[in-house]
Amino acid sequence: MAQPVPEKISFPDEEENVLKYWKEIDAFKTSMKLSKGRPRYTFYDGPPFATGLPHYGHILAGTIKDVVTRWAHQSGFHVERRFGWDCHGLPVEYEIDKTLGIKGPEDVAKMGIEAYNAECRKIVMRYSSDWEHIVTRLGRWIDFEKDYKTMYPWFMETIWWVFKELYNKGLVYKGFKVMPFSTACNTPLSNFESGQNYKDVVDPAVIISFPLEETPDISMIAWTTTPWTLPSNLSLCVNPTLDYVKVKDNNTGKVYIMMEARLEALFKHPEEYTVLEKFPGKVLENKKYKPLFQYFTYMRERSGAFRILCDSYVTAESGTGVVHQAPYFGEDDQRVCLKYGIITKDSEMICPVDASGRFTAEVTDFQGLYIKDADKKITKKLKDEGRLVHQSETKHSYPFCWRSETPLIYKAVPSWFVRVEHAKEQLLNNNSQTYWVPDFVKEKRFGNWLREARDWAISRNRYWGTPIPLWVSDDMEEVVCVGSIEELKQLTGVKDINDLHREVIDKLTIPSKLGKGKLKRVSEVFDCWFESGSMPYAQVHYPFEHKKAFDDSFPADFIAEGIDQTRGWFYTLLVLSTLLFGKPPFKNLVCNGLVLASDGQKMSKRKKNYPDPLEVVHKYGADALRLYLCNSPAVRADFLRFKEEGVRDILKDVFLPWYNAYRFLMQNVERLEREEGVSLEYHEEKLGSSGNYMDRWILSFTQSLIKYVRQEMQAYRLYTVMPRLVKFVDELTNWYVKMNRKRLKGDGGPDDCLDALTTLFSVLFSMSKVMAPLIPYITELMYQNLKHLLDPAAMKGQDTRSVHFMMIPEPREDLIDTHIESAVASMQSVIELGRLVRERNTLPIRYPLKEVVAIAGDGDVLRDIQSLQSYILEELNVKKLTTTTDKEKYGARLHAEPDHRVLGAKLKQQFKSVTKAIQELTDKQLMDFEKTGEIEVLGNKLVEGDLRLMYKFDGAKGSPTYDAHAYPHVLVLVEVTPDQSMLDEGLARDVVNRIQKLRKEAGLMPTDDITVYYDTTPELGKIITNFSDFIFSTIKQPLVPYPVPPGQKVLVVSDPTKKDYKVKNNKLEMAIVKRGADGAASSSTAPVVATLSPAPVKNGVKPACKFVNVQLCGMSCHEGRGGSNQATVLLENPQGQFVLSADSLRKQAQSVFGVRGRKVKVYSDANLQTVLPSSGNTSSLNRKTLYVVPCTGEVCDKTTACNITSPVCHFANVEYKGAGGKSCKGTLLLENPRGDTCTMAQLQSQVQVLAGQNGRQVKLYRKPGQKDEVTTQNVKNLLELHSETLYAVCQ
Repeated sequence: MAQPVPEKISFPDEEENVLKYWKEIDAFKTSMKLSKGRPRYTFYDGPPFATGLPHYGHILAGTIKDVVTRWAHQSGFHVERRFGWDCHGLPVEYEIDKTLGIKGPEDVAKMGIEAYNAECRKIVMRYSSDWEHIVTRLGRWIDFEKDYKTMYPWFMETIWWVFKELYNKGLVYKGFKVMPFSTACNTPLSNFESGQNYKDVVDPAVIISFPLEETPDISMIAWTTTPWTLPSNLSLCVNPTLDYVKVKDNNTGKVYIMMEARLEALFKHPEEYTVLEKFPGKVLENKKYKPLFQYFTYMRERSGAFRILCDSYVTAESGTGVVHQAPYFGEDDQRVCLKYGIITKDSEMICPVDASGRFTAEVTDFQGLYIKDADKKITKKLKDEGRLVHQSETKHSYPFCWRSETPLIYKAVPSWFVRVEHAKEQLLNNNSQTYWVPDFVKEKRFGNWLREARDWAISRNRYWGTPIPLWVSDDMEEVVCVGSIEELKQLTGVKDINDLHREVIDKLTIPSKLGKGKLKRVSEVFDCWFESGSMPYAQVHYPFEHKKAFDDSFPADFIAEGIDQTRGWFYTLLVLSTLLFGKPPFKNLVCNGLVLASDGQKMSKRKKNYPDPLEVVHKYGADALRLYLCNSPAVRADFLRFKEEGVRDILKDVFLPWYNAYRFLMQNVERLEREEGVSLEYHEEKLGSSGNYMDRWILSFTQSLIKYVRQEMQAYRLYTVMPRLVKFVDELTNWYVKMNRKRLKGDGGPDDCLDALTTLFSVLFSMSKVMAPLIPYITELMYQNLKHLLDPAAMKGQDTRSVHFMMIPEPREDLIDTHIESAVASMQSVIELGRLVRERNTLPIRYPLKEVVAIAGDGDVLRDIQSLQSYILEELNVKKLTTTTDKEKYGARLHAEPDHRVLGAKLKQQFKSVTKAIQELTDKQLMDFEKTGEIEVLGNKLVEGDLRLMYKFDGAKGSPTYDAHAYPHVLVLVEVTPDQSMLDEGLARDVVNRIQKLRKEAGLMPTDDITVYYDTTPELGKIITNFSDFIFSTIKQPLVPYPVPPGQKVLVVSDPTKKDYKVKNNKLEMAIVKRGADGAASSSTAPVVATLSPAPVKNGVKPACKFVNVQLCGMSCHEGRGGSNQATVLLENPQGQFVLSADSLRKQAQSVFGVRGRKVKVYSDANLQTVLPSSGNTSSLNRKTLYVVPCTGEVCDKTTACNITSPVCHFANVEYKGAGGKSCKGTLLLENPRGDTCTMAQLQSQVQVLAGQNGRQVKLYRKPGQKDEVTTQNVKNLLELHSETLYAVCQ
């Protein structure tokens, strides 16, 4: 059974309840069981490190993964989702080094690798439980029990298999290469790791002189920002084709050689120097110069060092155009020196810096100094020796270690490499077979990286990692590569091998087959990127297990990570799968951007410039965070500046309106069943029978959206899906529900109400399934209640316990009507433009206006707008809609603006002058352009797409009472001068607004039976009386004048200190009284009883007006009506005037019993056979009894006949002077229904309406001549006036 929906909701609390429910039904595992046997959808989850807590980048990527895999599951696939952990490498070791104060390899050697790795093992899963809690709380369904860890022996064994496959293909070699090197972590980094963390730094910038040997008074001058590399200088390099000059410094008289284009690097003004000679750089090739230091002067004799070399990598962009080269500290330096023979691949390395970044003993002057600390001392020494020409500082972008946040250096290190450069074309070809979202990341950022791919240094001189499985002889001539644990057992003879970490296998040796003694394992371990790049195979222990399952499902259908992984995980995956299998590792990839702090800076724990993710979830809920992230630029691989208020706004702008629409549905489903006996039982196949235009529109709009979302999700374009889903909530709540509130509340009768509720249910139910992958909690919450309204037969055989077990619905093409969608879009344009005009003129929507005019050139658009006139009139609260193509009549004209992006590119320099000419085009020219699609402007042919046409309104030509606003193809004019009757109606709407606010303040539901009492000024009282039917049609509860009868339970009273206590300077005091089991009737303490004896006939007096008695059958009074089920309705009042029609009589009968919201039939006989005709003269019914019976709900076959011919209610006749002083007679009812006695204020109100004197005070007297006034003081019981004639006098 559907449950009542509370008005207020805490989304985070409800999410916690949903989590408990998922746990009760073991929802994720159950969904996996339900999908067994379906086609497989393969997903790879990149492993994070568990040494820190997840941040917003993890949450964004995790949400994208969850959305896509949930969607795949609900689209009919079996989707395994296993969580993985990156356990090895720098992140773990760096934490241990900090904790234990380890400065370098010698410290690890002292404690031993076994003890060091034991410390690593302790912290590797430090935050794993936190990760599981946070990931689960965020609504992500993924398997933590069947996770994979890169430290598992079976995972490491597959790493060995991968390496051996590459080794056997001849793709592994050992070499020396200049690489990014972290001195804090004592290890080289791969080139893609070094590109992850650039920062702006200030470094020394020095210009150093290098005197030529042949002419010592002439010096080459080189610029560098790394003085610490100068002790290792072996050569200089110039560009062979650019011009160099011999230049004299006019201040010092010294002569230098530098690039002509870089004279500004040393001299600020031309008068500071004199050019002595000019020549191309090639002239300088092989000239010798004097070394800076004596540490490596032997290299001159050995390889011809300390000479000038030529290469085009030297540019005119910075420095002096002369580059100092230390070949073991720069990639280009090494390449050029190798080309000229300064060094060879086999030569001794000139690399006097150890793993911690300190100078070795070879550099005697600076031994033991950290290189950056040595910069100043080196500079001072060179200055003292006269070699420093200029000293300054420069700010530039420099790579930092991504783990230790310390500057990297470039340093030659021995390493094991995997050959990649030969496979560039294959990598590019395999990349072309993959699908990326967004595409530009694949083609540009990633494609460019592949085109520059270099051999991959896969080894690290570290401890906690997967050891490289190479056993070598002491002379390195015998090498054995091991590819499995079993192979290692056979080769070593050791049978008990359960772990593959260094502390275990470094002790194992393999007997040499070449008589070289025992082979020992090399000391290096794998770079952790090699492990993560191998995860597709290692997570399933391929090829040792699950070989067929893997082969059948490789490559993966989907992966996703941040844009920073283009040079990380995405790259290593592609490299390994290409080298191993010759194909890409995945088919589809979603790449997200980076999440920054709100100030655009990187999120920093130290700066505390971002809110804690769990705190955000606890405040707003996981769904709000998920939707905020997935509806952000980050899903398009752009930057997102995270703002907590953005998450909050998701609640305000999306979830609360959506929830309120759901709550409104459930309230009215309950009301329909309670009041009409009609139940909603939904069956999708029966949908579409409603003839209501807006029902058909929202159904079409929903099905079009489902079609669109399925299409876009198939293309993995979350960035197009999310805005449409968010917009849909606006369309549903602010258009469909708002414009159909009366229908949904039953004003059109139970049949129409059922159509509207069924339509709304269909939309909410469909969208709960479509949006479930994105926002799993709120959709589950709604679904759990909505499912009780499903036809059980339609759901037979399905597991309906969770919305996440349901399939994404297929679009119903038979319900899609693009014309209706287009027509409603035109209607919405008119309404939105009208609202803008109202806002601009400070005219609240509750104040009615006379006319809205829609002007368009397209007749079809106008016909669509006209067909939806009733909605426009109601939404804009105007009395008349005019549609026309005659814009001149209203002073409107066409205006053109250029499309800046299109025309700017097309016209270039002419754009400014053409823009001005476009803005001056006449209405006639633009009308011709609309017909032909082309126009010539200043000799340029412009076509559709070059111009944007719009309407403009010239107020001087049009009526001054209109104001206007335009979209490109429609102009809306609103008459902004209301008349008095419209102002009065606006005040009536203000009254309704105040009542609704007071109801909300009291925490009342719309279905709660209440009576609203009010006290106000005569002016506002008149308006309330005149618009009583309108007010009731909105609040559905009685509104009666003060006082509140004694003994009533007052729930809330308006606060006179609040600004809304007044309505346009009229005080409005209100009190709400609860009716029902703990309340009371509105104006009488008498309980509601079935029948009471009729009012007695006194002295034969009859009412001055014709009347009928009315009896309520088969149901009780509502709206606070008390007394009995008998009433009297006057057929005229005053005498002979305002005779009721049959329809008005029926409405009066409903009103007197408070059943205006019910569909009833009125019979003229007690057998309930003869229905009151809908038209005709009612005078013939005088003194008869009518019977009011509900159409549905309570059953009533017949009732007891009432043969009374006098009024059942007490009455008094009244005489007064009408228009022109004419004497008039009328009748006042002193109670109605019988037993529900009027108050004095209600009696006064009757007289005011009767005499047409609303707003003016009217006094009643019991005798002519204004004698014996009727007041509460002298008439204690109004029934005393029964059958008397009273005299009304207007004051």
